[in-house]
Amino acid sequence: MAHAKNHDYHILPPSLWPLFGGIGAFVMLFGAVLWMQGITPWMFFIGFALVLYVMFGWWAEVAAEGNGGVDHTPVVQIGLRYGVVLFIMSEVMFFSAWFWSFFKHAIYPMDPNGLSPAIDGVWPPAGIETFDPWHLPLINTLILLCSGMAATWAHHALAHENNREDMKWGLILAIGLGIIFTAFQAYEYSHAAFGFSGNIYGANFFMATGFHGFHVIIGTIFLFVCLIRLMRGAFTPESHVGFEAAAWYWHFVDVVWLFLFAAVYIWGG
Repeated sequence: MAHAKNHDYHILPPSLWPLFGGIGAFVMLFGAVLWMQGITPWMFFIGFALVLYVMFGWWAEVAAEGNGGVDHTPVVQIGLRYGVVLFIMSEVMFFSAWFWSFFKHAIYPMDPNGLSPAIDGVWPPAGIETFDPWHLPLINTLILLCSGMAATWAHHALAHENNREDMKWGLILAIGLGIIFTAFQAYEYSHAAFGFSGNIYGANFFMATGFHGFHVIIGTIFLFVCLIRLMRGAFTPESHVGFEAAAWYWHFVDVVWLFLFAAVYIWGG
């Protein structure tokens, strides 16, 4: 009885996941430097594989804790939600850097060597043929917004109606639209009239929209994992922090794209 649990917190046992995660991140970063120097790409892929393994194993343990219905008490769920919110805030700052770079170069153009202000500088730079925002970019915007609505439908079906069938179809629709968005983005890239290197517009465009596309892929995988967990009987109206995190992340991706569409495609073009 002296060791009986009489609090709402879940005390975690010692774990090697943080250590393995740190090692994997360091190896991946160091390997990226070696790859950029043209030495070898293999260290990057080894570190990347270790990071993926840590993500799978660590989050599988967290999911198992939540499926038991005991460890994830209301207090623990609040802590998990705070963690997700802080993570999304860090992502907001990450994208803020790319917007900052884009606006800086648009408002204060530099000469081609980037060392001094351009005389009669124009934006986009001369010779850059930008995308028409009212064709494929607008279609992609509508696709991503519809995907976000499908994720909201899935969350409402679970949290307010305990309707697992509607949640399943909402997730399937959100995932499918996310895949279509990624395919259209790849198609757009293949038809770009400018490249990544050689001009600041192309570098900013591909870094900002490319990282967003990477986040769309991550979010699609996130929702797919939630779909698999749902099919295995996970999630209840009272305990579905994992799905909440996926839905919040997906809405964050939606909002970032709206800013990209307005700033990069419309205003910046």
